[in-house]
Amino acid sequence: MENPQARFVQGSLWRHVAVMSLTTSLGLVAVFSVDLINILYISWLGNPHLQAALGYAAAILFMTTSFGIGLSIASSALVARAVGARDPAMARQRATSGLWLAGITGGLFALTIWVFLSPLLSVLGATGETHAHALWFLQIVTPSQPLVMIGMTGGAILRSHGDAPRAMWITLGAAMVTAALDPIFIFVLDMGLTGAAIVSVISRIVMAVVPVWFILRHHGGLNRPDWVGLRQDAVPLFAIGGPAILTQIATPVGQAYVTAAMSPFGEDAVGAMAIAGRLVPVAFGVIFALSSAVGPIMGQNLGAGRMDRVKQTYWESLKFTALSVVLVSALLFLLRAPLADLFHATGQTRDLLYLFCGPLALLWFFNGVIFVGNATCNNLGRPFWSTVINWGRNTVGTIPLVILMAGWWGADGVLIGQALGGVLFALLAHLVATRVIRSRQETTQGGS
Repeated sequence: MENPQARFVQGSLWRHVAVMSLTTSLGLVAVFSVDLINILYISWLGNPHLQAALGYAAAILFMTTSFGIGLSIASSALVARAVGARDPAMARQRATSGLWLAGITGGLFALTIWVFLSPLLSVLGATGETHAHALWFLQIVTPSQPLVMIGMTGGAILRSHGDAPRAMWITLGAAMVTAALDPIFIFVLDMGLTGAAIVSVISRIVMAVVPVWFILRHHGGLNRPDWVGLRQDAVPLFAIGGPAILTQIATPVGQAYVTAAMSPFGEDAVGAMAIAGRLVPVAFGVIFALSSAVGPIMGQNLGAGRMDRVKQTYWESLKFTALSVVLVSALLFLLRAPLADLFHATGQTRDLLYLFCGPLALLWFFNGVIFVGNATCNNLGRPFWSTVINWGRNTVGTIPLVILMAGWWGADGVLIGQALGGVLFALLAHLVATRVIRSRQETTQGGS
């Protein structure tokens, strides 16, 4: 059994950011790569309704997954502070409460979503055969979403201990199971979309079991269920987790609007967005990983009273974001034709993929700035600002621009408007994050 160690309060912060982001992203990319392979397999079945159905299903699953991300952020922040303060008992208690709350609240949220699946799909614009396929897929997969939330929270706890390699194996293991079983269920057993849904549930079971095993074996274990302790820990967890959940849910709400805005342009347009939606987390997995990777680094240094390193972590993260986006965007541009051929994309679908793999990819830098800014606010005790920025970005930063650009350029304009919305709110996220860091530094210095 290993004792909690504050690994991030010393050594190169650039290295910590790079290692945590890359190892975290490997697991994320593995999962999203399998999702990408899913839609690739489905596209080979030759039914455009199935491909569009996965696009609508993804928008709803993204909402439940985002709920889990928000709660995992809270667990990560609190466990990391305890580790930074070298308090293993507190770290173990917070980890126990975080996992239990992930399962309980995840079950309640997934049940609510499951009851309203059909009207939610209708609001997104799904009709006829596409609606029926998406509803069937979601009815199978949605009940397993609490397992995803336990897996996410468990991974966040491992990263709070500085154990990025084992955290990576949570999603990597689930992805390997999916990659092995998908061809069997979809093609060999000829189950099609149903097979893809069943395999998704199996992978989620793996995702929940692996982190609990690692925590029990390597990071002080977990306490026995204690409802008194759970109620006490729920207060600080939801003080961060409540705003963090609201922050994370803003993104799928914005994506749901974009999906609805794309639906009038036909199944090909929605299918193209489904492909692009799977490509984004695979291509920009490192950017998605930043929030989870940067949080524990800041949390440990905050717990150790090292605000100078918290500030430096923020700037190193922005540099890492810029470098990653430039490299990935160049690669997407070079591979745009082979990617379109792989998905048998023609006509409007191909045009939209080319647009995504071109100038729009570079604009992901601004989303990265927002992710780093959110992590800063969440871990320095100002989660409310993350909520404001994310909801602003996905409402007033998305809806007017999508409406305007779609009126000018049709389906292309929907993607352009969504991408441009990140620029202004990235600037706001930067201003807020630097102000929060400065305010916390002044408070620390004043109390010393």
